[in-house]
Amino acid sequence: GAAFFLANCATPETRLRTGLIEAGLPSPQAACMAERMADRLSLLQLKRLGSLGALKDKDPNSMTEAEFLHQVRALNDAEILTVSVSSAAVCAFK
Repeated sequence: GAAFFLANCATPETRLRTGLIEAGLPSPQAACMAERMADRLSLLQLKRLGSLGALKDKDPNSMTEAEFLHQVRALNDAEILTVSVSSAAVCAFK
């Protein structure tokens, strides 16, 4: 019950960060990307991105940036892809 309540109270950035981590991206990379992406995408786009966690392997931190971007490309949203690619590039150098 409490986890459900807390999940519903989380900010879009927090939900996206969690989804990216669940998708297998390392926590620092996911946090950096989620911060940038939350400022640039609509709530619907963020929700679609957050759903990528459902596609993950069982092995934590198993998804590479290239695999993540391949899955993002499959969402067929040019803006999501553009923001994801730029966020991945910027966050790789932080």
